[in-house]
Amino acid sequence: MTSFSETFRQELDQLMRWRRDVRHFRTDPIEDDLIDRCLATFNLAPSVGLSEPWRVVRLNSETARASALANYEHANTQALNGYSGDKAKIYANLKLSGMRDAPVQFAVFCDDETEKGAGLGAGTMPEMRRYSVVAAITQFWLSARAEGLGVGWVSILDPDRLCQDLNVPDQWSLVGYLCVGWPESDEQTPELERAGWENRNLSLPVVER
Repeated sequence: MTSFSETFRQELDQLMRWRRDVRHFRTDPIEDDLIDRCLATFNLAPSVGLSEPWRVVRLNSETARASALANYEHANTQALNGYSGDKAKIYANLKLSGMRDAPVQFAVFCDDETEKGAGLGAGTMPEMRRYSVVAAITQFWLSARAEGLGVGWVSILDPDRLCQDLNVPDQWSLVGYLCVGWPESDEQTPELERAGWENRNLSLPVVER
């Protein structure tokens, strides 16, 4: 196995620490070559049975983006109604989507019926295909951060409605909606922690058997 220098290891640690879920974007455009370079990391990601089940849709049209934004706003209102007291007050002031500003937006799907990989590893745990897509998104996220870009993962959406609006194949299931752009500022502390929503665990509890 190839070994890496201490400098590289320290820089990798810093990259992971500085990966943030960004929701505040500048509207400056991003060169396609830069986006393509980050997207190329999908094909370097691990996947169960080498199935590579990720499917990426770039939302360029005003119609597609408007439908996705309306989807989010409806889901966000419903989510707010599920909270009360202090949590409702905090939630109402959170910015949970950069969809109005991010110059580049992707919907990332899993092809649940892909024939690639011949079902290896997915027969007993079919969810492994979706986990593979998550791994690919993580690699894209880190690559984008290394280029100075911010990525925001929007999870407050109706996935069935988005699939219908984007007219994707029936066997595709939504894994992530990603907003990509130049962040307004660099913050190492997660926004939800700064807002008082939740605190990050500083240690990993490991159970031994």
